[in-house]
Amino acid sequence: MVERVGNRAVGTLPRMPATASDIDPNTLAVVCDDDPEVAAYIAHHLKEAGFEVVVEDGPGSAGAKLLEDPRSGILLLDLHLDGALPALRRLRANPKTVGSAIVVLTHSLDPDLLVGALEEGADDFIRKPFEIAEFVARVKAVFRRTTMMIGVSPLTGLPGNHRTESEIDRRLQVASQTAVAHVDLDNFKAFNDHYGFLRGDHVIAFASNVLQNAQAASPDASCFVGHIGGDDFVVVMAPEHVESFAQDVIEEFDAGILDFYDPEDALRGYVEVPDRRGDRHAFPIVSISLGIATNERRALSTSLEASQLAAEMKEFAKRKPGSTYEVDRRTD
Repeated sequence: MVERVGNRAVGTLPRMPATASDIDPNTLAVVCDDDPEVAAYIAHHLKEAGFEVVVEDGPGSAGAKLLEDPRSGILLLDLHLDGALPALRRLRANPKTVGSAIVVLTHSLDPDLLVGALEEGADDFIRKPFEIAEFVARVKAVFRRTTMMIGVSPLTGLPGNHRTESEIDRRLQVASQTAVAHVDLDNFKAFNDHYGFLRGDHVIAFASNVLQNAQAASPDASCFVGHIGGDDFVVVMAPEHVESFAQDVIEEFDAGILDFYDPEDALRGYVEVPDRRGDRHAFPIVSISLGIATNERRALSTSLEASQLAAEMKEFAKRKPGSTYEVDRRTD
């Protein structure tokens, strides 16, 4: 039995203690090593840890599976393969793989080589020979860290699209009573056009803080707030608390939004924005609308179904002046 793995130091596969996997079985691990036996050894243990594993032959194809497969994944790349650094650089430059986790494997003690790999975009390195249990644990840690980072909005720090979708699906799959609120800012584009995107970002950050304050004040400890892009947010929580949540959000948002306007615009209650022909149009103060869907009266099977219904209710809310919310009370 071989407990440590290096270049060609592979023997009978030692078994790690059987534990419940904390890795989604759809998560892809791509192994690209200069030694086929080492690659097979790594692949075996990553499969046992819960990954779906693909072994690639060389740096020319390194990460090819990540490029063609939209799932989240991690690449284990032998740094001593010819062309490993160019492959790393190429993957980091491609928008499809810019967020993928990449760990380089090396037997070198040369700090310049390791620094070069990290500067080219590697998330971490693992030196050979390695203990397989430590190896798997470090791979999983890098993957978790990278996945969390790409699932977070850089502006608000809130979970993004993927994590929000997963949270809704998780609750619906266990048949828990769930409310999904689609939150949107009204007249935000006019504000952005008038004051510029930097002040617009400040308003988005303010809306995020308002939602998080309502989240903290809610008796629903499971309340989830996600930022799905631009001025759009999603809230997932228990239906019995969602209307008081919406009321708290509206009250705090309306109390603070005028602070982002120039005094003269705040006093008159609107901004004037020219259209493409130069004609000026008045747009009211930015308000906030919430469209709410629940599975109290009708079944909701997927995050797509819930989000579409919440978006529909949000459009009803936006037809009213000022900040407001609408709840879907229809039955099947």
